[in-house]
Amino acid sequence: ITNVIQVPSKSHYSLVQWKADGKMAVWLQVPISLSRCAAAAATHGFTFHHAKSDHSMLALWLGEGESRLPGFATHQVGVAGAVLDESTGKVLVVQDKNKTKNAWKFPGGLSDPGENIGSTAVREVFEETGVRSKFRSLLSIRQQHRHPGAFDMSDMYLICRLSPLTYDINFCPHECLRCEWLSVSELAETSSTTPITARVARLLLYGLEHGFDKIDLTMEELPAVYSGMLYQLYHRQLPAKS
Repeated sequence: ITNVIQVPSKSHYSLVQWKADGKMAVWLQVPISLSRCAAAAATHGFTFHHAKSDHSMLALWLGEGESRLPGFATHQVGVAGAVLDESTGKVLVVQDKNKTKNAWKFPGGLSDPGENIGSTAVREVFEETGVRSKFRSLLSIRQQHRHPGAFDMSDMYLICRLSPLTYDINFCPHECLRCEWLSVSELAETSSTTPITARVARLLLYGLEHGFDKIDLTMEELPAVYSGMLYQLYHRQLPAKS
């Protein structure tokens, strides 16, 4: 969409003039201290687009037909880290203190804005267990819509493979009931876990037996089409050129 403008706080232009100028849409940022202005804007056809802690963003489509403005973020992103000690075949797992069913799972949590997947996994593992680790690969992605814990929005849950840098456990008592190094084979078979944890445990077992190149989605940083920006691409490794 072109010709989309952001409205200055003291604009002298009218909506009629903007439309005559060929503007397609108007964005109106309302600070929380001036929230009462949102009601006045609504009388001119503005609707809420999204909100942050200190402001709301309203939008008005001026073009023909239905609005073609992009919607705001539709997903939250949760990341867990499967910290695997390849020398012992054990993986770091926790039981969540705040869940009804105390099932074994991989430590993890929500990704912060602007935080890479691997960084989230490493941070969350340390915050919950006290174990430091290093990102190795992406193992799985789960997508769930109308998630009860995400205000009925969609939820992406990613599990990464990590390697331990330390081994001593000092888990967070506010989040975790228990934390242990558990045999991957035991985790794959126990009934005291979730389906996704058991499935990823079987993936880890396969990687231990046949090589992690068979299961890993590794990350490579590449330049984006936006000048000066980078992105992270995850995929199975390509065969080496002969």
